[in-house]
Amino acid sequence: MLIWNKERVISVNIENVWNLFSDENLQRIMPNVVEHTPIEKKEGIVGSTYRQSYKEGRRVETYIVETLGYENTEFKKHLHIGFTLGKAFEIETAFTLIKIDETNTRFIYSGHNKGINFLGKVMLKIAGDKNNNKVVQDFMDRVEEEAMEETASV
Repeated sequence: MLIWNKERVISVNIENVWNLFSDENLQRIMPNVVEHTPIEKKEGIVGSTYRQSYKEGRRVETYIVETLGYENTEFKKHLHIGFTLGKAFEIETAFTLIKIDETNTRFIYSGHNKGINFLGKVMLKIAGDKNNNKVVQDFMDRVEEEAMEETASV
């Protein structure tokens, strides 16, 4: 199983960063997500499901994403999602934003990727922590870049 928990301070207001995690803006921070369609939106958000398609090279994987946790207050924003990818991986990720002040936000990205069958377990061993750390770092960089761009255009 691969586990990550990384954080950084982004010099952008919490609301501008949070806006990037909305359904309308998701592709800005996850450009390989080519479809994100609500299946069922629940009151309070937790339990909502979405059909999501992810393109890697020429291959497109479609899976169902479920919202497992959600918080949206003035000082803290949190989104926890889970999905099964290719019948081989169980993935959960959480995005937490904490307001430091009007122009700074602590961004915490955590999660795990667990192989749920022999193939998934082998593939995770081959991929290793180094590759996973690069994917996590690249995602955090993209969120920060898009947040800075969002602020510049306001």
